Amino acid sequence: MTINTASATVQKAANTYLVPGFEKASFPVPTDLLVGDAWVPGSGGKRIDILDPATGGVLTSVADATVADGMAALDAAEAAAAGWAATPPRARAVILQRCFQAIVDNVDWLAQLIALENGKALPDARGEVLYAAEFFRWYAEEAVRINGDLSIAPAGGNRIMVQYQPIGISLLITPWNFPAAMATRKIAPALAAGCTCILKPAEETPLTALAVGEILRQAGVPAGVVNIVNTSDPASVCSAILRDRRTRKLSFTGSTEVGRILLREASYNVINSSMELGGNAPFLVLDDADLDAAIDGAMIAKMRNAGEACTAANRFYVQEGIYPAFVEKLVEKMGALKMGAGTDAASQCGAMINRAAIDKIETLVNDAVAKGASVRLGGKTPEGAGFFYPPSVLADVSLDADLLREEIFGPVAAVVPFAHVEDAVRMANDTEYGLAAYVYTENMKLGLQLAERLEYGMVALNRGLVSDPAAPFGGVKQSGLGREGAHHGLLEFTEAKYIAVNW
Repeated sequence: MTINTASATVQKAANTYLVPGFEKASFPVPTDLLVGDAWVPGSGGKRIDILDPATGGVLTSVADATVADGMAALDAAEAAAAGWAATPPRARAVILQRCFQAIVDNVDWLAQLIALENGKALPDARGEVLYAAEFFRWYAEEAVRINGDLSIAPAGGNRIMVQYQPIGISLLITPWNFPAAMATRKIAPALAAGCTCILKPAEETPLTALAVGEILRQAGVPAGVVNIVNTSDPASVCSAILRDRRTRKLSFTGSTEVGRILLREASYNVINSSMELGGNAPFLVLDDADLDAAIDGAMIAKMRNAGEACTAANRFYVQEGIYPAFVEKLVEKMGALKMGAGTDAASQCGAMINRAAIDKIETLVNDAVAKGASVRLGGKTPEGAGFFYPPSVLADVSLDADLLREEIFGPVAAVVPFAHVEDAVRMANDTEYGLAAYVYTENMKLGLQLAERLEYGMVALNRGLVSDPAAPFGGVKQSGLGREGAHHGLLEFTEAKYIAVNW
């Protein structure tokens, strides 16, 4: 396939958004649908208002895709599929490397855009952009390492040859909490494997995905290889795409409830599905832990993105000997955080995504307090505009509190004391989720033993951050299927083909 690096100039977006303060950025953000090589307004003529969580006001609007638009994106992906699959791995890798560099070159205004439409603080937004870029660099390196296998059949009758081929057209559905990183974590391995794709970003935060889409076009991704459809009717649009036999892969990040629905939709055509679903991460602190290190780790695990992360520490189980000091220091650290609009350079805790998020946090906190929890910090929604909730610490949370059962997705730390390590393991595993867990102890042997016993896909030992593009990201139980990142994430977009051969 001939790579047309000038394809981005074929058609400019008719509707655009200028990021305040960055009017001279590389390009204005498109607000239409990306179908093939065209930014189109959509067949329905409707728009979706995009809100600023810090004020509740409207930033701009984006095109609202219909089922017909979803089918047009599928047509475009099909038209580009054979050529992209046949593109040499090195050529795909070069384009992916360009995508990495282009995102890095645009980090400042992309971070501002994320802070505006998502509400997160600028340091978190900037960190997300750099993290998002890394997936293109990693998969540029992995694209040339899709190795097969060759062996002799045990009976000696033939050779067993295995090769990995692109799985085909992929539907990628991403959440609002990491609008750049969740898109690139799916797009990069899909492209590295030789697949074309349709990205359906979250209705709340499509602007970042659209900006990334334009960056990819300008970096030389051919027409139709990446298509983007924003929609206020994701159920209908995604169902139509999944029930079309041309679609061969579904990759979804979001709630477990929606994941179950999508799996049912995917079942009609037996579509290969990767699911990164909900979490309820426990954070275990043993008596022998380095207290300052544990607090620093807790701040990262809890307050990254103001707690709006599937890997966020939800339940803090702290051994009795260190419990009073841990609570005191956690209150001190979280109480020092400045809450404010994400675009405020001094802000460390931005707004929640919408009013529904605040309502859920309030409900869970009130339930925990009614069941005996002690509010040591925060615990009350402030007055004023925007969707803000303060950093909060609840101590002595009862084991029957809903706060320990449900993913809070906010800046609230629920702390529970425990006496014996066995109690901590039992409480940590007492959930339907199994995405991420955290352990702090100076006894490395015990820490590794606990890591093996915890029923989670990822365990951070004496670390508050678990995500890395080079590591397999994913959970067990109701937290999902498959893995993203690492070489594992690339194989999710391939099919293993076995060829029996004699020579």
